[in-house]
Amino acid sequence: MDSIIFDVDGTLWDSTAVCAEAWNTVIRQEDPGLPLLTAETLRGLFGKPLPEIASIVFSRESRQRQLALIDACCQEEHRALLEKGSPLYPGLEETLKALGKSYRLFIVSNSQAGYIEVFLQASGLSSLFEGHLCAGDTGKPKGDNIRSVVERYQLDSPVYVGDTLGDFQAARQAGTPFVYAAYGFGEVPYPDYTIHLPGDLLNIF
Repeated sequence: MDSIIFDVDGTLWDSTAVCAEAWNTVIRQEDPGLPLLTAETLRGLFGKPLPEIASIVFSRESRQRQLALIDACCQEEHRALLEKGSPLYPGLEETLKALGKSYRLFIVSNSQAGYIEVFLQASGLSSLFEGHLCAGDTGKPKGDNIRSVVERYQLDSPVYVGDTLGDFQAARQAGTPFVYAAYGFGEVPYPDYTIHLPGDLLNIF
């Protein structure tokens, strides 16, 4: 193995409390009849492609309106995360610094454009990652974006670390081994490896 590619939400940090508050700001302004969201609700949605999340949260709206509302939510969450930050999982920074001595580190997410940059700025971890890519940048699914990172950076033996079944399926599509972050948002029945804290990666690699 020469590199590790990470998901963001449920793998590197849990931003759902801040994001729920930000999204509810938009809902109160734009669709006040809609029930407000909770962090737990977002944990069940994060990891899905953004248009799919929009169709669930704003199901009674037209498709065009759904996309406009989800874009407003994303812009408000960017503002809130840059202002307030969000907690990293315990031991994450120390683990990434240790891994970075031996492996090249990357991020691939299903997020909107700009979200990974917000994470890197808010967390102060930008110097630890060599590159990143997301669905908002390319319009492509996560499996394709993992492959794009592998090809762009000429990675020989990467692994993907994520927390949902969608992450597992994307890693399989990209032909990379999968490490399941069991502390995150989803369940994966048959991962190649399982970790219960970020520091467990040091025991695998």
